[in-house]
Amino acid sequence: MGEETSRPLPSSALDLKFPWNELARAPRALVAGLGGAGSEAVTDLFDQQIPGVETLAVNTDGHHLMSARAHRRVLVAQPSLAGRGSGGNREAVLAGIGEFREDLLARFRQYDLIFLLAGLGGGTGSALAPLCLSLTRQVGALPVTGVFLPFHAELATSARIRENTAKALEELQANGGALLVFANERLRRFDRLPIKQVFHYRNSYLRALVSGLVDMVRHPSEMNVDLAHVRRLFEGGGLSTLLFAEGHPADPDALVQQALTEGLLDFELSGRAGPTILFVEGGSDLTFGAYHRIVERFRSELHEPLELTPGFRTHPERWDRVRLTAVVGGLERRTLEKALSA
Repeated sequence: MGEETSRPLPSSALDLKFPWNELARAPRALVAGLGGAGSEAVTDLFDQQIPGVETLAVNTDGHHLMSARAHRRVLVAQPSLAGRGSGGNREAVLAGIGEFREDLLARFRQYDLIFLLAGLGGGTGSALAPLCLSLTRQVGALPVTGVFLPFHAELATSARIRENTAKALEELQANGGALLVFANERLRRFDRLPIKQVFHYRNSYLRALVSGLVDMVRHPSEMNVDLAHVRRLFEGGGLSTLLFAEGHPADPDALVQQALTEGLLDFELSGRAGPTILFVEGGSDLTFGAYHRIVERFRSELHEPLELTPGFRTHPERWDRVRLTAVVGGLERRTLEKALSA
């Protein structure tokens, strides 16, 4: 008997009991703004719009929450705080969260990837960031936490702000995973610009980080990086950060330097980088040589990371730009003392 040649299966031959629709579903992503600063950042991201990403604002201050723009808004720690905010009292927020844990768990359970944004130093963001990180892990979603450190003057003049920041930072770092630390003090280099423009610049960079990671895991690529790759890196222990850069494919050195020296993120590698994901996105004219030059330059700058998972995607149209998104592990824990000396 001759060997039977293989042929594509007709659609009727598919096992209709298997959840094909669920497999085809792109990962669901949420950006949750926690407290005043987190809600302000989410409002900016909501206005800028990120395809495929929903937004949530969570606060103890009802008046501030009413001004936030997001797909959904949640007032927590009622009735103990009466919707009037925490007054910088982190412990009061944790004591009053009670039944709202179940509400937040139900909301987080709908998503695969959750970005948590909070300003540290106040009572609400400093309490909710570690709490929501724990809840996110509890429902099996993949968390990426972004926090804004207070200005040096705030830390120097308020023992409560300093204590809230230190406690929250310690608890977040103990959980491992991805932690994006934005040092507000580094915004001082824009002293001549209007205040709203400065924070819009910070949030635009944050948008690039969010959209870069979401695009990477939502869309199939020629050399694919999926949510499982990212989860394995984050759950491997230690701290990770997320980097983004956009530039010309003919200048890989400038592109990599832009990613590694972005002035708003406060992070430090402990010598050789840990497990790292590098994803490059370009147009139909992106050459194989340009892609490999970017990978080699990045690998060199990270001192030969313990493991490098590369990926790339090209779009049908021609671009004169190339985008780089990276998840880098092996970071040192950040203390307030290090942040203040940066």
